[in-house]
Amino acid sequence: KKAILAGFFPHSAKLQKNGSYRRVKEPQTVYVHPNSGLFGASPSKWLVYHELVLTTKEYMRHTTEMKPEWLIEIAPHYYELKDIEDTRPKKKQRRSERASTSKVDTNKTTPDQPHD
Repeated sequence: KKAILAGFFPHSAKLQKNGSYRRVKEPQTVYVHPNSGLFGASPSKWLVYHELVLTTKEYMRHTTEMKPEWLIEIAPHYYELKDIEDTRPKKKQRRSERASTSKVDTNKTTPDQPHD
């Protein structure tokens, strides 16, 4: 699998929430071809493919599973760590941290407010 990836490293794609794939370095949505052995199987999070075929959608043909860390190992001149990191959980965490620090405690009394 690493040998295949070494030859086709620009052809990598990551699974999206809706079941499609997104090319790692290009803003393009692609799908597993219906004739593929991986079609309908439990989706792999990362794939490398040989070619794209355009019919009703952009379909990946000749696909195989891969590990994202192989991209950095095999093509460090092309991929960076940020390309393979999943940043969504970090963003959600940051938002919740910001929300908790920006909340004002309305139960605290101030010198102007009467006490119960």
